[in-house]
Amino acid sequence: MAKRPVEEPDGEQVPLKAGQRPVQTDNGDEAGPFEDEFEDEFESEDEILEAGVDGRPDEEREAEEKRDAMDMDQRTFIPGRDKLAAGESLSPDTSTYEMLHNLTTTWPCLSFDIVPDQLGDARKAYPATVYAVAGTQADSRKANQNELMVMKLSGLSRMDRGRDDEDSNDDDEDDDENADPILETKSIPLSSTTNRIRARQYPPQNFSKPPTTFTATMLENSDVLIHDVTPHLTSFDTPGTMITPQQLKPLASLKMHRTEGYAVDWSPLVPQGKLLTGDNDGKIFVTTGAEGGKWTPDNRPFTGHESSVEDLQWSPNERNVFASASSDGTVKVWDVRSKSRKPAVNVKVSDTDVNVISWSRQTTHLLASGADDGQWAVWDLRQWKPSSDSASSTSVPKAVASFNFHKEQITSLEWHPTDDSIMAVAAGDNTLTLWDLAVELDDEESKDTAGVQGWPPQLLFLHYMEMVKECHWHPQIPGCVMATGDGGFGIFKTISV
Repeated sequence: MAKRPVEEPDGEQVPLKAGQRPVQTDNGDEAGPFEDEFEDEFESEDEILEAGVDGRPDEEREAEEKRDAMDMDQRTFIPGRDKLAAGESLSPDTSTYEMLHNLTTTWPCLSFDIVPDQLGDARKAYPATVYAVAGTQADSRKANQNELMVMKLSGLSRMDRGRDDEDSNDDDEDDDENADPILETKSIPLSSTTNRIRARQYPPQNFSKPPTTFTATMLENSDVLIHDVTPHLTSFDTPGTMITPQQLKPLASLKMHRTEGYAVDWSPLVPQGKLLTGDNDGKIFVTTGAEGGKWTPDNRPFTGHESSVEDLQWSPNERNVFASASSDGTVKVWDVRSKSRKPAVNVKVSDTDVNVISWSRQTTHLLASGADDGQWAVWDLRQWKPSSDSASSTSVPKAVASFNFHKEQITSLEWHPTDDSIMAVAAGDNTLTLWDLAVELDDEESKDTAGVQGWPPQLLFLHYMEMVKECHWHPQIPGCVMATGDGGFGIFKTISV
């Protein structure tokens, strides 16, 4: 840019042109020329506009930023099929999440459960708050550090998508939505690793008090502990609340199992509390709550599985019926009123271990199962026939839907709490997938969905999580999923559900 003098005729200020600077004069009546430090770089104002902020055209700078900021391969990575090269790591596509947070704990947790709260149903406001319980898996040399954790996760903000200023008029509201997540915990000491934990909440008799929340924890040493964690949950939101030593002790310590187990479930239909537990000997016990806080196990187990009981589910609409999954490859349906303690229905659903099952709360004749070979399936219980007394009474019905997308064992699966077509599935291939069963299967489409080979059309979303063990939908935050793995807890909501 050429040098230009600054003139002040009749004491009036003349607007300065781009690139000029005012200079002090000796007499105040005239200004001398000034040196422009950029004079040799650009010849015109148009060239300045073209060059952008760092002396180069915007297009050139943006292209270099894309190359140099991160050498990222934008293709979809499918665990179990694709492999990372040396030095590569995975990064989530944040544009597909509405919320995404990871929180770590001192020790990993094999199992957890979400606790309903009093903050309202179908809520969509941010930042979100979640209450949960979990049991730790401490190092075997430090087993005395195991604990039952009662947790409050708050400040769970939505993804920052760089909203325009016109969409962000309320600064205080924006600050709240972009708050950092906070994990608060209350600890109950345990003597062993938690294999499985489940929570059950019951409405209070006096509505001035909070609902009562029980947990059932199945330990590696085969004990089953029942705790009342109501005071621990209350303490998060009631300053000054003290947890007494007595409140750290279990209401009941059940010792009917001779081996450890992983199967636990509370009945959703029995007000005073009814609990199922299953062990590696293939035995299933029922424990019933009574007035006065007493818990009585039925010491006569249900038997019929030839191997370990891996999961249990009460029927969502029949208070005397439950289903069990076993490493013998079968799912069995039972009636607790049966004097024989034998299954009413016996179905072969896999040639490998059946690790988990989930009974649909919306369409109660649908049951999902997940197996050790990575396959999961949906079954119509109306097609299952009652067992006979013969040894060959195991039936082999056809699944309503079956998927072998995962290449490692299924570790958890759960129906969406309000949509009977949506399913969350976790697997040993470090993935948590969301599925929409309402999408009809088409052989041609299934070969190449959205340009990705081998991606079923029913597969809505794939979330990567190291060694994911268990996942649950939040019953009061639509589309919110929480999971536990070796790296801690993940909680997210996608734009897909």
